[in-house]
Amino acid sequence: MSGALRALTRVRGSLVVLGVLAWEAVVVVTGIPDYLLPAPTRIGQELWGRSALLLRHTGITLGEVGLGLAVAVAVGGLLAVVMAHSLMLRSALYPLLAFLQAVPKVTVAPLFVIWVGYGIGSKVLMVFLITFFPIVVNLTAGLLLVEPDLLRLVRSYRASRWQTFVKIRFPHAVPYFLAGMRIAVALAVVGAVVAEFVGADRGLGYLILLSNAELRTPLLFACLTWLGVIGIGLFGLLHCIERWLPWALEAAPEQTGVTGF
Repeated sequence: MSGALRALTRVRGSLVVLGVLAWEAVVVVTGIPDYLLPAPTRIGQELWGRSALLLRHTGITLGEVGLGLAVAVAVGGLLAVVMAHSLMLRSALYPLLAFLQAVPKVTVAPLFVIWVGYGIGSKVLMVFLITFFPIVVNLTAGLLLVEPDLLRLVRSYRASRWQTFVKIRFPHAVPYFLAGMRIAVALAVVGAVVAEFVGADRGLGYLILLSNAELRTPLLFACLTWLGVIGIGLFGLLHCIERWLPWALEAAPEQTGVTGF
């Protein structure tokens, strides 16, 4: 299996390289101007030459992502535990969570600017809103989908509710939580950039808008490329954290991608 995965990785890498080379060739042969479609080499030059600018704005965006995710994990984790122990509350809140998830986040971002202002608060609130749903739903599912026989066994040993939670429910829910975090990490960057589009004077979203307004298309593509690198980096960081956790288990197929109910 590991050999097949390595072969698949090589194929993917080859396809990416071929795609980049084809892009470069098309731009060079047709003479497309930079403001319409820059060549990959031009984007690379922009990434290198504007590295200080990109890093400065990256720090702002990553700060918003980190704070928003922290709030989503804290609030979502607490709500998931409460919902897992209360059928009435779970039945009442699930439709509300589904409604909030269905609302397009771009339409809510201007309200956050009105309520909180142009500072970091509106960006953190947007990241929280866009990452809250997968964390709550996945963690709730993990806490609930425990084998009934296992629960009956621990009750026969007169385990308290707290002991059952710590020894049984929580370890079982960790893979579900990590599956939700994989989704949330990817969405968090999107949420921060969307919030910066609406109102900001710093961050990668602001830099993209500025580049678009000034027709600095190579810098715009450099920002988009850098955002992709950040997303992959955050996903890889989460994978490294998983390997160090006591419950570093791969989620079963039915556990991955639990984003609804």
